[in-house]
Amino acid sequence: MNKILKYALIAILVIGAFWAAWFFINSNSKSSITYETQNPFIANIEKKSVATGKVVPEDEVEIKPQISGIIDKIYLEEGVKVKAGDLIATIKIVPNEQALNSSRGRVKSAEISLSNIKTEYERNKKLFSKGVISSQDFNALQLRYDQAQQELSNARADYQIIRKGSAGGSSSANTNIRATISGTILEIPVEEGDQVVETNNFNAGTTIAAIADLSKMIFEGKVDEGEVSKLKVGTPLKISLGALEGAELDAKLKFIAPKATEDTGAVQFKIEGDVEVKEDLFIRAGYSANASVVLERKEDILVIPEALLQFDENTEKPYVEVSAGDQKWERREIEVGISDGVNIEIVSGLTENDAVKEWNKTEPIKKGEGDENKKGEEDNE
Repeated sequence: MNKILKYALIAILVIGAFWAAWFFINSNSKSSITYETQNPFIANIEKKSVATGKVVPEDEVEIKPQISGIIDKIYLEEGVKVKAGDLIATIKIVPNEQALNSSRGRVKSAEISLSNIKTEYERNKKLFSKGVISSQDFNALQLRYDQAQQELSNARADYQIIRKGSAGGSSSANTNIRATISGTILEIPVEEGDQVVETNNFNAGTTIAAIADLSKMIFEGKVDEGEVSKLKVGTPLKISLGALEGAELDAKLKFIAPKATEDTGAVQFKIEGDVEVKEDLFIRAGYSANASVVLERKEDILVIPEALLQFDENTEKPYVEVSAGDQKWERREIEVGISDGVNIEIVSGLTENDAVKEWNKTEPIKKGEGDENKKGEEDNE
């Protein structure tokens, strides 16, 4: 009887040990991950570069005065369309006292000289009519008289220019500031009463207005040095404007700077492109814009999503894992080509029939497991 109890106890202990082992293994085992697959497919790939910049008028003209003075009247406003010759503003001259006094003295001197020669001319004219003096002497006297008249006329004109800015009230007077081209007034940075300085060899002068034709716009931007070698003049551009959502304009690359500029440590090259402005779209000067440039394009090529790629830790060469049965995988070395950031070209190593593993998936967390872990962390604290 004792032997039977002894064997029974041993049997119970063995069964309990097997049951404990089974429970431990079952409770600590994790469910296996089921990986999904994707097949390579045929598609087109464009490798693009985006240049940031702005849209500006092709030609912008600054109107500057030919004489110094004070803005007397401004006749137009910013945003108004003008034609060449339209009056924008007038300038009131503030004459230099020394120059004005000198010019006034020149006029007085010319008047005295003319009065004196006139008296002599009229006396000798009577003598010439009576044949007392020769025609040669009279002609010389008449020349002096004509020159004195011209000198007085010049002195008076100079005096008027110094005092009023022009010899007469003509439309081309220096005091009248007119548009030199047809277009839109972009800016009038002065106000009535402001003092302006004339443009000369030593001074750029005060800008009274800036005018540009907004129907002729260009894109100005910069590209990285690693991509500039792939660009060619005439390359099509797609211009997107930040201020106009959904608006996209066509453009053509017309200029690539031969010299680089350094911006925050990056070496970049300036580019320009002629923009085709749509008639129903009003574009303001200075809109920020992005230009999309197609650097390389391939059609009807075999591609896979770039997220499927893996890279060898030692050689850094790309490879993928291809299905070799039910959740069994084999490593496949591949050669890749261009990429658009989403899909990448497969040059060799795969076919359309290969099932490529989506390797970068994680096992889903079981319901309640996260709460238990969180509770454990709180208890440890």
